[in-house]
Amino acid sequence: MIDFQSEHYTVIVADGTFPQNDIPLGFLRNAKRIICCDGSAESLVLAGLEPDAIVGDLDSLTDEMAVRFADRIYLDESQETNDLTKAVSWCSEMGYRDIIIVGATGKREDHTIGNISLLAEYVSDINVIMVTDTGIFRPFLKSCLIHSFPGQQISIFAIDPDTEVTSEGLKYPLKSTKIRNWWFATLNESKGENFSLEFEGRIIVYLKFR
Repeated sequence: MIDFQSEHYTVIVADGTFPQNDIPLGFLRNAKRIICCDGSAESLVLAGLEPDAIVGDLDSLTDEMAVRFADRIYLDESQETNDLTKAVSWCSEMGYRDIIIVGATGKREDHTIGNISLLAEYVSDINVIMVTDTGIFRPFLKSCLIHSFPGQQISIFAIDPDTEVTSEGLKYPLKSTKIRNWWFATLNESKGENFSLEFEGRIIVYLKFR
């Protein structure tokens, strides 16, 4: 699990909508290092920050950014993965194990859905969460206890078909409930300081900010 207070985490900035909320912006300002996916470098600079590395196929990197940060560009021309996955793989190869992803939603809905679903693949190799302007997406590979607060809005998404989930501490309990589609376990609510989920497979939990 990522220790948000340690300030040893790496932030990856995807090329979606650049964050506006103070929470993802705070993670950016306090990050040990910032890795940009291609075109997100320009948005980062406009926010008053600089990338420690720019990773991707560079198809959306401006000439100005390419010249300014020529000493920290890492080209990956693979067509089998998107730029976010390229950045995550690069971080893993560099030994950066605690990753916070921002800027991965917005602009295009297909990119948003794809980026969120990829968390379930990344988590097998690294500690990773995705922070948006409204909340946090956290992937899990096994039953878990999740810190929360009373009234926090919760949604649960299963990656594997017919994943059965049993919950404790949610307003609308799940009892060996098969999550047959992405909408099926959304719009729930935490009753206390934490809640637990029992399941086999891969799930992604969305936790809304206060």
